[in-house]
Amino acid sequence: MLKKVIVFFCLIGFLNAQNNWDLKTCIDYAIKHNIQLRQAQINTEINKNNLTQSKAGVLPTLNLGAAHTYNFGKTIDRFTNTFANTEVLSQNFYVSSNVVLFSGLSQYNNIKANEYNYLSTAENVKQQKNDLTLNLVNLYLNVIFTSELTGIAKNQFNITKEQLERTQKLVDAGSLSKSSQYDIEAQLATEQVNLTTAENNYQIALLNLTQLMNLDTVNSFNIVKPNIDIEEQPILNTSVQSIYETALKNQPSIKSSEYALMSSEKALATARGKRSPTISMNGSLGTGTSGLDKNIDAVNVVGYEQAPYVTQSGETIYQPKTEVVTSKKPFADQFRDNVNKSVGFTITVPIFNGLQTQTGVKNAKLSLVNAKFSQDLAKQNLYKNIAQAYVNAKAALSKYMANKKNVEASQLSFQFAEQKFNVGAINTFDYNSAKNRLITAQSNLLQSKYEYILRVKVLDFYQGKELTL
Repeated sequence: MLKKVIVFFCLIGFLNAQNNWDLKTCIDYAIKHNIQLRQAQINTEINKNNLTQSKAGVLPTLNLGAAHTYNFGKTIDRFTNTFANTEVLSQNFYVSSNVVLFSGLSQYNNIKANEYNYLSTAENVKQQKNDLTLNLVNLYLNVIFTSELTGIAKNQFNITKEQLERTQKLVDAGSLSKSSQYDIEAQLATEQVNLTTAENNYQIALLNLTQLMNLDTVNSFNIVKPNIDIEEQPILNTSVQSIYETALKNQPSIKSSEYALMSSEKALATARGKRSPTISMNGSLGTGTSGLDKNIDAVNVVGYEQAPYVTQSGETIYQPKTEVVTSKKPFADQFRDNVNKSVGFTITVPIFNGLQTQTGVKNAKLSLVNAKFSQDLAKQNLYKNIAQAYVNAKAALSKYMANKKNVEASQLSFQFAEQKFNVGAINTFDYNSAKNRLITAQSNLLQSKYEYILRVKVLDFYQGKELTL
């Protein structure tokens, strides 16, 4: 019995552990199941296949072929070199190969262009992972924020509920008017609405987080709430320029734009290479059979016949009349005897091809200019985002410090207001005002706290640091 109880509690503990998600677990799950990220990974695999194909394109081609042909009517048989006026069956077998020896280095440059394009898309995947991670940190913090906000709303609701019970006793004792009870009841109803709204916001925050993770349910989904202390957060003593220079070295978006620029440069070299002559070598080995190819088995004299010519004296000349005995030549003999081989070189000089080569060069140049613009824009956006995040972090820290003092002051103010209200020294309006100021101050403190944490994590992200709480 004791073993069963132990197993039961172990199982409960395991299930709870499975349903409690920390930030790293959420990130790992989202990276594995996010559809957009998986599509980007597939696109990278396609570009990798294109790179492999361009490398294989420089290798010699090798093809096998066979033909089984029936000829009708008058034709010249290719194997016997004789005329035929009947149905002739012929078969042809061949092996052919071709290799490009020189093409203005267009093949080599095409390989490099595809390689850089593959590396660019690979960096894009990394960038999408980083963006997904940053978005998930934002939503994760929002879940914690709405959860704590719900806690504040619940706490204030309970305080007002207790205050209503005390007020009812004071009203029953005649120390307070009935209107004071009504005011507290109205305040309690308002806070009930606030609590419901906070709980709904918490559920929406959970839903947004699970949707980004591509998790199909929010049932039994609970996140681990780390103990985050603002005072332990790093001080903003690093300059924007320093963060920017670090980000230039580690941000995948910058690396991706650099590889894209290099790919465009090689694409231009590929297009220019098509202006040069192309030299290739080809070879083939073939054989075949024909229904007209026969063996001569014997030549028999069956008589004599008059020749079409005479002697000088005019005498008639007779010649033997023969009959040729033939038999069908075996397939194996024909296959062996009809072997033919060839080796050749071809040079192709582009003169005019409908301006395709020239247009390709012009478009490649424009693509290169566009890639340079994209790289400059990526760097500008990176600096702008870092500067904005830095300013936002400093502002959020200042806001947090101010809200912290405000909460301390509002807490003291509410405590005095509560004491005065309990002895009838102030009315319900003043009591509720002090209470609402405290709620607002607590909410603002929470908002500024998690806003600052998020801004710091954004700066950590640009410095290549692991995003943890």
